[in-house]
Amino acid sequence: MNIFWGELIGTMLLILLGNGVVANVLLAKSKGHNSGWIVISAGWGFAVGIAVYATGWASGGHFNPAVTLGFCLAGKTAWSLIPLYVLSQMLGAMLGALLVYLSYYPHWHATYDSRHKLLCFATYPGIRNSKWNLVNEIIGTAVLLMGVLGIINSHNQMGSGMAPYAIGILIFSIGLSLGGPTGYAINPARDLGPRIIHSLLPFSKRGSSEWSYAWVPVVGPLIGGALGAWLYQVIIAPLQAL
Repeated sequence: MNIFWGELIGTMLLILLGNGVVANVLLAKSKGHNSGWIVISAGWGFAVGIAVYATGWASGGHFNPAVTLGFCLAGKTAWSLIPLYVLSQMLGAMLGALLVYLSYYPHWHATYDSRHKLLCFATYPGIRNSKWNLVNEIIGTAVLLMGVLGIINSHNQMGSGMAPYAIGILIFSIGLSLGGPTGYAINPARDLGPRIIHSLLPFSKRGSSEWSYAWVPVVGPLIGGALGAWLYQVIIAPLQAL
């Protein structure tokens, strides 16, 4: 139950604060309207750090099926726990998206751009090219897993209380450097859960939930998470023995 509630609450906080900053920047008449990509990237970095501080001690602080998969491959999480992690992450992501909707309720009606409404829930690329969008998500998530595994490596002699802060910086860095092409989902639950909520809510001028693209931010992060964990285990971890 620690895993279930820790992942559910942590993922809920992640999405509430992460998609919340997107809503603050994109929705009409918000105080943060048009404040830009740096604000969004910083908001997501802070969101991850706060979520890990809040409940990471209870569940391991995955909040991301790609991280769970990578940790299983790295021998840090039991494979039998994957369904529990993914279920709690998806439920938390959906709940967080609903809270964003409620927090910004009047602004959905004041915003006429349906794509901006979608982006407050799920990702969509700047240039739609599924092959290269997939590559971007793979690379971004591989960097995420290599970074997280490095941060928690005991050879860094980092106090456990600093790890969430460092992971938040990692997310901020990925957003600034690699987030432009697709909006850097790097997390299947972060994209799929809120996209489901977007498709169900009673928006005026909702527009499409873009289900034809939805597979990219699910498949790409899963491949990238596995690749990043494998690269870390095969190339970086053996350096400890040198």
